[in-house]
Amino acid sequence: MKLISWNVNGLRACMGKGFADFFAAEDADVFALQETKLTAGQLEFAPEGYHCFWNYAEKKGYSGTAVFTKKEPLRVFYGMDMGERFEGEGRVITLDMGEFYFVTVYTPNARRELERLPYRCEWEDAFREYLLSLDADKPVIVCGDMNVAHNEIDLKNPKSNRGNAGFTDEERGKMTALLDSGFIDTFRTVYPEKAAYTWWSYMFRAREKDVGWRIDYFLTSRRFAERIEDALIYKEVMGSDHCPVGLVIKD
Repeated sequence: MKLISWNVNGLRACMGKGFADFFAAEDADVFALQETKLTAGQLEFAPEGYHCFWNYAEKKGYSGTAVFTKKEPLRVFYGMDMGERFEGEGRVITLDMGEFYFVTVYTPNARRELERLPYRCEWEDAFREYLLSLDADKPVIVCGDMNVAHNEIDLKNPKSNRGNAGFTDEERGKMTALLDSGFIDTFRTVYPEKAAYTWWSYMFRAREKDVGWRIDYFLTSRRFAERIEDALIYKEVMGSDHCPVGLVIKD
């Protein structure tokens, strides 16, 4: 079973850069998107053989998530039901797939000058509580742009970026807390010492030089670890400042 996640940084723009071809070629069982930047009716994309679910942000051209799945889910939840403060930005979709929950997430960015870091930390606590409530029922697979490089191996220049958005002690600590609560980073589990990135700045030819950050993840409940077959990073796939990431699990 192949699962793929991609922050497309605007699906309409990504469509013009080969998105549909990649989607068709990979033939994933579940394909999740973040930062779709859409409102209802702006784009018709309903691939044959897939059930499609969209969570749009209230603000036009901002945030948003989507999931396409071959298998029809038992239930679908939008948001995380942890209070109005954490809703309205289209950041979370959850599918009840029967044997596990599948969650896609677009974690808030702390922004320059860390202006949104306090909110980000509150959001992270609510999201962790939400995932644990799911995990109490059945295993969870969560994927998406989590906007943090967890350890120094997860970005090219850790020393010069220490304290910057995506690599603050607070954000890294929230990822540690999530993993310590019963989840695993699938890529780091499969490739414990491999430096690989999923996001590159558009400036300074960063992608060409592979000066990047690994901020896109597939996490699973720890008890799901034995089913992990491979973790994928599609570094060569263009169309966004992020590349797709994937997870292959045993049936």
